Amino acid sequence: MKIFGIGNALVDIMTSLESDNLLDTLNLPKGSMQIVNEETITKALEKTKGLKQTLASGGSAANTISGLANLGVETAFVGKVGSDELGDFFRNDMQKAGINPQLLRSKAATGTALALVSPDSERTFAVNLGAAIEMTANDITPNLFEGYDYFHIEGYLVQNHSLIEKALKVAKSSGLKVSLDLASYNVVESNLDFLKRMVTEYVDIVFANEEEAKAFTQKSPEEALDLLAEITEIAIVKIGAKGSYIKKGNEKHQVGVIKANSIDTTGAGDLYASGFLYGLSKGLPLNVCGKIGALLSGKVIEVIGPKMSSETWATLKEKVKLIETGDLDF
Repeated sequence: MKIFGIGNALVDIMTSLESDNLLDTLNLPKGSMQIVNEETITKALEKTKGLKQTLASGGSAANTISGLANLGVETAFVGKVGSDELGDFFRNDMQKAGINPQLLRSKAATGTALALVSPDSERTFAVNLGAAIEMTANDITPNLFEGYDYFHIEGYLVQNHSLIEKALKVAKSSGLKVSLDLASYNVVESNLDFLKRMVTEYVDIVFANEEEAKAFTQKSPEEALDLLAEITEIAIVKIGAKGSYIKKGNEKHQVGVIKANSIDTTGAGDLYASGFLYGLSKGLPLNVCGKIGALLSGKVIEVIGPKMSSETWATLKEKVKLIETGDLDF
């Protein structure tokens, strides 16, 4: 099975906050993802000088594809970056992970995501899309999807409705299973009618956390799960430390979490999707897919940023095998 992803190609600038005061100064609601202009991102970067920062290729779908590649799945990713140093960094980082980066280039600067990590590990994003926003529906062609079985797309792309709709249409007409991560509660709130139509018409697998599910359905997690499962094949609602709910037709599961020392929740949902899609690609039962997702999600929150070391991945792959055979449970 081969999995293809599309999303905003961003370089994450992971920043550890000493307190949440800076979020108020920058007018960034805690836990949200805000699209900001160049002036705002420049101000935010200036205000965070001196704090601990690391770089990583990011963007929600790119993180999910990276996780799948680290599990040994053949993957590709399409996004748009600048013809600059950060664009080169993004490409090289993906190639190191074994991903086929089908990147488009722009004269605009590579997009950046300033990830502000609070002391309680919650993260808040200030995103300047840069070159990423220049990807258009015209960049989506059927040949991109040839040879792939699954297509994963992030809800953050809804800044361009025509782009996301064409990508979904072409993926479905090409016979791929379509997976969508709803991205962020404020993204869902701002694009509710459009996202409901996209999920109903094109999406086979939908991932949502508790806040996103509530924004989409105005219901509690379990009620939201039921409503989502009525309009898509497989619905997943993640409920933080309580685990996740999974539903397909009349089949329903609740999966727990692994014990983890949470440092930064960046990438937790993205890596859950990696594990779940890996399980689906292997034909594993839904609850097992959820456990692999929970394993990856639980480990990535123990590091700053969405990337884990090769040593950690080697250990994770051994644990995934044990989950597959039923020799590791939680």
